[in-house]
Amino acid sequence: MTQRPLRLAIFGNCHQAEKSASIREVLACLRRKGDDILMEREFYDFLTLGQHIPVDATTVFDGDRFDADFVISMGGDGTFLRSAHFVGSKNIPVMGVNTGRLGFLADVRPVEIETAIDALHAGEFELEAHAVIEVLTDGAALKTCPRALNDIAVLKRDNASMISIRTTVNGHYLNTYQADGLIVSTPTGSTAYSLSNGGPIIVPQTGTLCLTAVAPHSLNVRPIVVKDDSQIEITVESRSHNFLIAVDGRSEKCDENTRLTIRRAPHSIMIVRRSGQGYFSTLRQKMSWGMDTRGA
Repeated sequence: MTQRPLRLAIFGNCHQAEKSASIREVLACLRRKGDDILMEREFYDFLTLGQHIPVDATTVFDGDRFDADFVISMGGDGTFLRSAHFVGSKNIPVMGVNTGRLGFLADVRPVEIETAIDALHAGEFELEAHAVIEVLTDGAALKTCPRALNDIAVLKRDNASMISIRTTVNGHYLNTYQADGLIVSTPTGSTAYSLSNGGPIIVPQTGTLCLTAVAPHSLNVRPIVVKDDSQIEITVESRSHNFLIAVDGRSEKCDENTRLTIRRAPHSIMIVRRSGQGYFSTLRQKMSWGMDTRGA
């Protein structure tokens, strides 16, 4: 049976030229299959004007103004998060090609590109629904998108003093953190900023969120895991009378009188996993578990 052509929207890393090399192979593979190539304008301009790579795209689109069968993210996890941001609630599955370093989200290696695209056409893949969280403010709306696949963090702005972060869960007082910040992460984001601050690794689809303090001023403070239907409310006091809020790394300044509410968003992000490529195998590979690091 002849496989129908697919509509594939492509996002990519626009900051490091060496990471765009694999796009030639992706484009060649898609042309051979007769697929419709949709490309984000910023990445298209980077390739055609900056790298002088010819791109025979069916459509060049801006931001979230696209519709496709799949999204292909070319880069590292940062590019994947950006792609997911523009996918939003469209329910379009995202496949990540890792041209970066670690790549928990973007787990297709450049040498596996053709095999991965063949799998999309053959339907030989699984879809994982990854929770998204959002932040609401009781004052001015955020300029950035308020939804995150990885994490939402409140952080100090100045270099000198910590901030006080009063936190409640479902209306029950939890703690006032004296720290450089507080991270609320999804299971997807548990291997990102939260992990670097001592947070646990949480398996996706476990229905939880994790609160992890950044450089807390107490040895007794530990990360805590709550159900992902919880509503987390945060208020901040700071000597500078403001603080930063970072939503998947996109940060902006907030006034300290702003009350934040963090909760699960009404939609998820669908991530493409090739058949046989489970979370634990990815974890072992990326974390080098079981590898003898003692040398010869």
